[in-house]
Amino acid sequence: MINVDLRALTKPVGIMRIMAAILTCMSLSLVASVGYDTTAYWAWCMFTWCFCFFFTLLILILEFTTFSTKLPFAWEDFTAAFAMLASLMCLAVCIIYPTFFTCNNCPRQIAASVVSAVCFGVYVGEVSLNYYHPSGQNSGFLSTVPGIMKMLEIFLACLIFTSLEESQYSASPELQWCVAVYSLCFIFAILIIVLSVGQWTSLFPFAFEKLAIIYNLLAALMYLSALVMWPLYSFHNNKRPGSCVIIRPCPWDKQMVITFMTIFNFIVYTLDSAYSIRLVFCVGNQ
Repeated sequence: MINVDLRALTKPVGIMRIMAAILTCMSLSLVASVGYDTTAYWAWCMFTWCFCFFFTLLILILEFTTFSTKLPFAWEDFTAAFAMLASLMCLAVCIIYPTFFTCNNCPRQIAASVVSAVCFGVYVGEVSLNYYHPSGQNSGFLSTVPGIMKMLEIFLACLIFTSLEESQYSASPELQWCVAVYSLCFIFAILIIVLSVGQWTSLFPFAFEKLAIIYNLLAALMYLSALVMWPLYSFHNNKRPGSCVIIRPCPWDKQMVITFMTIFNFIVYTLDSAYSIRLVFCVGNQ
């Protein structure tokens, strides 16, 4: 039997979730009222608001009906991970949407940017509450440092995919290798999260942690190659065109975004490798 828990809506984290649901719905409505845009960045912003609104509302409903206690996975781990992911996604929107879609005479776009920034602050507040006032339950994989890094790696890869256009790499084998790096690392990072959250790592006939270290090292090396190849072959004899002042976002700017996201993801994979090695070979042997 499912009961009703009013405290899920009145406790601080519940109030923040209600605010986040309202704010994401407001941002979504304001941007939708302006009209449709065909760019990938616009689609990313709309997806972010829809995704955050849906899952925030779903979390509220499941906790209000206490159905969350009957789910076969660590609920607190899931909600904490979602809050961190929503914070990252809203942070990206706070940068992307005002940069490419606002103007001096665009009141609804400006309002959507402001509301989205407030929503980012609300999700950060939820993350802070989860960190400083934990529930006392055992943390799952997504709440650990390796889990957080895996989510960050996937998030940065999503930003890369949002900026990719086929015309950017179709004529260059070197750039096609970079796209292959982004895709393979993205797939394997998701696979590691699924296996860890589902607690299926014990089914492997060898130490899964050591396999993850090998993957992290390979991914860091692959991203290092992309870090060299992407800017080298993307910007060779390719200066920023003057049309980028008028056309936003222009393909050249997208290539620059991919370059920076590649740098950030290389750093994350390197830190992930170092932390995993320390965790398995140093802390684990004590």
